[in-house]
Amino acid sequence: MFAYSSVAPVEYHNPWDLPFSARLSLLRRKERRIAYYYATPDNSTFRYRAFNMVQALTADGASGVSAGWFHRGDLPFMESVLENVDALVFCRTLHSPAIGQLVNLARERGVQLLFDVDDLVFDTEFTELVLNTLDQDTTREALLTEWYGYFARHGTLLKLCDRAVTTNAFLAGKIKDFAPHLEVGVVPNFLERRQQEISAQLFERKRSSGFASDGHFHIGYFSGTPSHQRDFAVAAPALARILDSERSARLTLVGYLEPSPVLERFRDRIDRVPLQDYLNLQRIIAQTEINIAPLVDNTFTNCKSELKFFEAAICGTVTVASPTFCFRNAITDGDNGFLARSYEWENKLWSAIALLQDRARYEEMASVAQRYAEAHYGWNRHAATIESAVFGA
Repeated sequence: MFAYSSVAPVEYHNPWDLPFSARLSLLRRKERRIAYYYATPDNSTFRYRAFNMVQALTADGASGVSAGWFHRGDLPFMESVLENVDALVFCRTLHSPAIGQLVNLARERGVQLLFDVDDLVFDTEFTELVLNTLDQDTTREALLTEWYGYFARHGTLLKLCDRAVTTNAFLAGKIKDFAPHLEVGVVPNFLERRQQEISAQLFERKRSSGFASDGHFHIGYFSGTPSHQRDFAVAAPALARILDSERSARLTLVGYLEPSPVLERFRDRIDRVPLQDYLNLQRIIAQTEINIAPLVDNTFTNCKSELKFFEAAICGTVTVASPTFCFRNAITDGDNGFLARSYEWENKLWSAIALLQDRARYEEMASVAQRYAEAHYGWNRHAATIESAVFGA
């Protein structure tokens, strides 16, 4: 673990917990306006695909576009929203009679409709693949009904829209295959303002300490949920061999993931951390020398964004990741991180560990990654990209 002085937990509250009137006021600030809709605001999709977008547009003085976020609880008041917008973006929203009525109201007012999706969850052709990747029990009829319905309801609303927005070109291609009539814009996931500010402070503490460790080093996996069991298993045998060979190595797991059986004998060297809010998660990542992002390689996982890379990079932690579409486009192997095919995990982990024997080399890679994350995923870098994706070039 990095040896810089410990950082107290960040006092956290959801920055999106604002009354309807305040969000409507944000929406009305500029001449051109976008309303983002997500059923229930949360720390994951909503933050990346709605809240961060509004934050970026609001802060950009050169942009003539303002935005606000709205949710299921606002449905009785959405007519007043539609009277004030040029575009309504449904973020990963399930179709329903109430949403159908909202679509009709928007059409009557000439409001452009968009569907923003950050995962391959709209085409039932891929439902079985997704369930298998997430290690779900596909013999359960209730589960199949739930998941096929989940995909179909997304797909229904997607096809009702005028345009689509997504996180990367690979997933954009899948949307075009499913709904050829739609234009698809790409806006990557990116950082939230305070998340980036806290990460910058953590990075500076590490740099001022020379990236020194406390005698042990930690390899961290931060995905947090049991549905990533098969992804984690890609790297688990290599992790076991590292732990067997290197007594100073420890493993940090955040959330509910259970270690693979091959790691059972190392339980006393596995540090379990409860799920964190997104600000305090940066503290845990920053303390960790090596961040890992293993993925099974298939169509579903190639649709995933690179957020596990840039959220580590922004606070100066080196990443080893599977070379799926977004990771191989963000990471230059050996320069700002490492890419590990399924049979390369042990070698690439040893390459990352070797940096810890020469802290100047570690600092060089961490600094390159940090600058890359700031330039490509900074909270205030994407207003023009959002505007172009929503309204067209």
